[in-house]
Amino acid sequence: MVVNILPSTVKLRDLIRQIRSARTAAEERAIITKECAAIRDSFREEDNDNRCRNVAKLLYIHMLGYPAHFGQLECLKLIASTRFVDKRIGYLGVMLLLDERHDVQLLVTNCLKNDLAHSTQFVAGLALAALGNICSAEMGRDLAPEIEKLLKSSNAYLRKKAALCAVRIIKKVPDLIEVFIPLTKALINERNHGVLLTSVILIGEMCAINPDCIIHFKKCIFNLLRVLKNLIMAGYSPEHDVAGCSDPFLQVQLLRLLAILGKGDAEASEQMNDILAQVATNTETSKNVGNAILYQTVLTIMVIDAESGLRVLAINILGRFLLNSDKNIRYVALNTLLRTVHIDKAAVQRHRNTIIDCLSDNDISIKKRAMELLFALVNDNNVRSVIGELVNFLSGSATPDLKAQLTSTIILLADKHAPSKRWYMDTVLKVLIHGGHYVRDDVVNSVTQSIAESPEMYSFTAQKLFLAVKDDIAPQPLVQVATWTIGEYGELLTSGPCEGGEAVQISEEDVVDVLELIVTGSVCSKVTKFYALNALMKLSTRFDTQAARIQKIIGYFTINTNVELQQRSVEYRTIFKQYDAMRPALLERMPVNLPSEKPASQEQTSPTQHQEELVEPLVKQEAPAPAADDLLLDILGLGDPEPSISPVIAVDKQGLIVTFNITRRPENQLLIKAETRNNTAVPISGYLLQAAVPKTIHINLSPANSSDIAPNGSIFQEMLISNPAQATLKMRLKISYQSGGVEAPEIQETINQFPVSY
Repeated sequence: MVVNILPSTVKLRDLIRQIRSARTAAEERAIITKECAAIRDSFREEDNDNRCRNVAKLLYIHMLGYPAHFGQLECLKLIASTRFVDKRIGYLGVMLLLDERHDVQLLVTNCLKNDLAHSTQFVAGLALAALGNICSAEMGRDLAPEIEKLLKSSNAYLRKKAALCAVRIIKKVPDLIEVFIPLTKALINERNHGVLLTSVILIGEMCAINPDCIIHFKKCIFNLLRVLKNLIMAGYSPEHDVAGCSDPFLQVQLLRLLAILGKGDAEASEQMNDILAQVATNTETSKNVGNAILYQTVLTIMVIDAESGLRVLAINILGRFLLNSDKNIRYVALNTLLRTVHIDKAAVQRHRNTIIDCLSDNDISIKKRAMELLFALVNDNNVRSVIGELVNFLSGSATPDLKAQLTSTIILLADKHAPSKRWYMDTVLKVLIHGGHYVRDDVVNSVTQSIAESPEMYSFTAQKLFLAVKDDIAPQPLVQVATWTIGEYGELLTSGPCEGGEAVQISEEDVVDVLELIVTGSVCSKVTKFYALNALMKLSTRFDTQAARIQKIIGYFTINTNVELQQRSVEYRTIFKQYDAMRPALLERMPVNLPSEKPASQEQTSPTQHQEELVEPLVKQEAPAPAADDLLLDILGLGDPEPSISPVIAVDKQGLIVTFNITRRPENQLLIKAETRNNTAVPISGYLLQAAVPKTIHINLSPANSSDIAPNGSIFQEMLISNPAQATLKMRLKISYQSGGVEAPEIQETINQFPVSY
């Protein structure tokens, strides 16, 4: 391959043409390598005539991703030049090749200081542009007086650039905010839109960095509203018109600033109501420009203490967005409604049908947001219709990655708002059938708990679940719930009520046939077979005619290759042979654990209680020691002589419950298994729990098994605490996470009450 060597004075356009004509990456690299060598030679020879051209070529090479750091000092030489063309390329090179971490930047400060005071506005503008991009804390302190002078300049071109530089400076040096507050107040009365736009941005940054500034600028709300009203009522102006809207950039920034100034202030919000209503009603929605203004108007209305009618108007605007053909606008509307639904649920409910229609959209992001929004809209009045639509969505267009969250949340909401127990059981059955293997394990546990707490529905539930698994044993969560229910209440199948108005004849043999198919077939998982084996064992005391057959089926698995299945079979066979008299008592129904019977240590604490009362004292409870010769207790694992500590609710805030399950270890150690449960209807992501203890105590915090928590789901995290000095144990927790994709307020909690004997 032959590559032409470019002369050092080749023009930029010729270099671009040759690079683009390269057919391979190797050919392109060869061209750039030759050109960089020629540029280096030119720099060494101090070729002043071609320095500007060479730096321009070097910047293009840098944009392609090749190293160009050797041109940094040449950029400084161009900045020091008296020619405007050289300065322009020099400052462009400084902005691209330098940042605040480079030592070379210190050499730029003097050049910037001289050019900021230049008599030509365009030279000063170049310096302001560079300063706004590369300003460091030291440079900001050094050049703040020059920026302050330019903010007082009569030249609008310089004032708007100086305001943007001030934004960069206060970010790097927040202490300088006080210097710019008086100047910024004066800029609000500017007629020039560029100066006005940059000053509004500067005020917003000041208020975000230092909330104390909000008090100073609340006096300017009247002027800001006047400017916004003039923009709305102004006629056509070719200088500021964008798609029929007068300076939409300024309108959006004004609305953002009003949201900051009006938040939590009823008096300030009252001043804004009329103007915001005019913006919402007078803005054209046929173009995206108008939609952007309306979107920011909605956000402002939802942040301030607006009147109820204005909030309804804002939600109606989002409802119109949902009908837009643009997928991005629909997604933004759903996302905003999800963030603001807690403010006015009744207004959002009016758009429920439109939200339901979004479930059939092809875009998975829109489906997900519509699904989460419907979760938040479910109440006692609409639970039948909304849950029905969600179940239809589950059986129809729901994608696999949505089904796990969808099934968990439907079960949670159905349990919370169920109009009747029968409706709840019907809904659960549909979810288990249509959810298939996407149903999570926590759903199986919660459903079996709900079934156990509904004695009046035992017969109906057992019958419905038996008929479901008789036809199809593929959905494993369904089969697990069904086998558990049949094992507990299987005797009711042969004498239960009619289902669907007709008598359903189910014999003991039919029940055992289905369980045998589950436990011996290849379709079901090992966990499902554990459920079925347990169900068979329990039915051995209730189906007298099938006891011998059940014992024979269990005996098949005493030589099974699965260790746990084999162990269960051996233990159950031991009960048949050596403890048959005790079998009916051992295999009684599971006791119902009603909510009112929960231990006091698991009750929710009132949020008004003192912080120190949040955590219950850890009480040492000695487990009764079994007799040494009691083989049955040893087989069933009931003879644990180790002392235990009752669970502790460490955090109960914002729908999150963190429970500490504590185990005492030798050598002054505690093993804490922290369970975090999400009791909200919105999924949690990015979950991070941090813990700190006194310096004399060591803590080893393992990562959680997941950073995402589904609604009504849990994650676990272990921490090992070593306290060799036996000091008083205190712990501080900090929890951060995102709820529904939105950053949630950080939770901080201090735990002072650990066991005294620790």
